[in-house]
Amino acid sequence: MSEIFKGIDKIRYEGPQSKNPFAFKFFDAEKIVLGKPMKEHLPFAMAWWHNLGAAGTDMFGRDTADKSFGAPKGTMEHAKAKVDAGFEFMQKLGIEYFCFHDVDLVPEADDMNVTNARLNEISDYILLKMKETGIKCLWGTANMFSNPRYMNGAGSTDSAEVYCFAAAQIKKALDLTVKFGGRGYVFWGGREGYETLLNTDMKFEQENIARLMRMAVDYGRKIGFTGDFYIEPKPKEPMKHQYDFDAATAIGFLRQYGLDKDFKMNIEANHATLAGHTFEHELRVSAINGMLGSIDANQGDMLLGWDTDEFPFNVYDATLCMYEVLKAGGLTGGFNFDAKNRRPSNTYQDMFEGFILGMDTFALGLMKAAALIEDGRLDAFVKEKYSGFDSPIGKKITSGGATLEELAAYAAELKDAEPPHSGKQERLEAILNSILFG
Repeated sequence: MSEIFKGIDKIRYEGPQSKNPFAFKFFDAEKIVLGKPMKEHLPFAMAWWHNLGAAGTDMFGRDTADKSFGAPKGTMEHAKAKVDAGFEFMQKLGIEYFCFHDVDLVPEADDMNVTNARLNEISDYILLKMKETGIKCLWGTANMFSNPRYMNGAGSTDSAEVYCFAAAQIKKALDLTVKFGGRGYVFWGGREGYETLLNTDMKFEQENIARLMRMAVDYGRKIGFTGDFYIEPKPKEPMKHQYDFDAATAIGFLRQYGLDKDFKMNIEANHATLAGHTFEHELRVSAINGMLGSIDANQGDMLLGWDTDEFPFNVYDATLCMYEVLKAGGLTGGFNFDAKNRRPSNTYQDMFEGFILGMDTFALGLMKAAALIEDGRLDAFVKEKYSGFDSPIGKKITSGGATLEELAAYAAELKDAEPPHSGKQERLEAILNSILFG
């Protein structure tokens, strides 16, 4: 195999003072942070679809980047060229994982049997590369949103035949995930929603989605998949109303249909902001419900109301993300760069610089989050804020031993309550700034 990314050597750590665009300034894989190497805190993954497929096309213009990698697109030759490019790219960056959709790997045929034969062929080739390099699969999924058959959804479709096609795709994607030893399997309900309630039976659609997920869990466990299933919440786009609006909605859905023991959340930063939340909010909601699984590491543009999938550069957000991850004890999954270069950034060098930016951003966020934890002032303030519940009556409340009548009698004796603690938001934000920039 000839070198594809010629002139780009293995990316190495050179430190914050380096001016080399092809060097890490903050990501030092073996640096110990809170007792373990940085690379263990940050299991980074390459998204097959964006990095090897996205070529700058948007609704107003065609490709600006050449992602042919020397082979004609739409062929198995091109599918293999993408494998060669992907593994060379990951090796040069020191990335140890990849994520995939089924139709990222091969061109989709009109006949599903032909597509599956192509997937068998390319997965054998990928498996050889995995064994040669030690690179692993973080998670797999099925693309059930691009093909026109899914215009009314996959699990939420109005067609029993389309539902069967969705089931077949999930089965094959699970087969591939197990073949690759993937740590997780993701459901992203891109078209699992509706445009108008005038033509929608919401209860029927949600029940059918749950049935499909239950079948996936049953099949996955039967073939030896021991990892987590994930839901990746998103509120809108492409559908106006998507059923997995945010983490809280998705968790409620899983509990309603008895799927919560097998599923966790795959939280994407850009999806959190589209739902009107912060990234850290979605992580906290997932963590306190025991469902923080994996992360799609990207960011959106606050001036634009859609999913821009930018490489993350906001260290403030990355720090608050890593603070949540560290406080939760880490992830069962990893950090997948569901991110793509901007349309005018159309060279191979730009591909590397996007990943260097993202990896450095999260490495810096990790170090700053660790510093916040070691500093201890945020934890101490929160503990003090709720210290009133350490009193005898407070402990009775939190133990579940209090009655409404008893608390009403206690309040009548007091006549009035002491004012609650000041929130001290400004002080705490100043502490965050001092850790970030001090």
